[in-house]
Amino acid sequence: MLARATETWHIASVSWGKDSLTMLLMLIETGEPLDEVVFFDTGMEFQAIYDMRDKALPLLDRKGIRYTELHPKNPMWWSMFCRPVKKRGTNEVHKRGYGWCGGACRWGTTEKQRALDRYAEERNAVVYVGIAVDETARLNRDAKPYKRYPLALWLMTEEDCLLYCYRRGFRWSECGVFLYNVLDRVSCWCCRNKNFKELRAIHDYLPEYWARLVAMEEVLGPMKKGRTLPEIGASC
Repeated sequence: MLARATETWHIASVSWGKDSLTMLLMLIETGEPLDEVVFFDTGMEFQAIYDMRDKALPLLDRKGIRYTELHPKNPMWWSMFCRPVKKRGTNEVHKRGYGWCGGACRWGTTEKQRALDRYAEERNAVVYVGIAVDETARLNRDAKPYKRYPLALWLMTEEDCLLYCYRRGFRWSECGVFLYNVLDRVSCWCCRNKNFKELRAIHDYLPEYWARLVAMEEVLGPMKKGRTLPEIGASC
């Protein structure tokens, strides 16, 4: 047991990907204290993420666990394309939109993490975070005194988490494809951190998302350095 005082509010930060969902299900199965599940919805998630959320919500309701969704202050697409961006130290607007999120400019991730941290800190809560034991860099980077990492304590790897979810009927399926079979991470579909292999998989198996990415690239400029999306798609 991850023993804590019963008067402390316990939150599970859940993205509805394989790791955080495994954490949530195991917290419930092992009887750990859990009062609330919080999901930050960027609005740019794969439909499969929302499907897994909807599949799990009845369980939370049966267990009396509160469910809360947080959202960006402005829609993510607005920040990408429309937000007035000022030159540092001035009031002069020099461009519209932050552009792609990812790489050295992970503005969406920063907003998400700040919102989740602020929500927990305002409630003086303990927060369970779904980082697997083999994600050493993330465990070191994410550390805060009020955060707990059950998957690491349970020695659950990323592969363990995926198999655990599959055995319980959570499969992240779209267009007849299990997303974790073709993508390294089921993060935002427009994340610039997707590698060439993942982008080729989107081209091959997820044509609706591919069409959206190509249209976005026409406005924002290349998603990846060195090659445009049409060039990546042509190499498949």
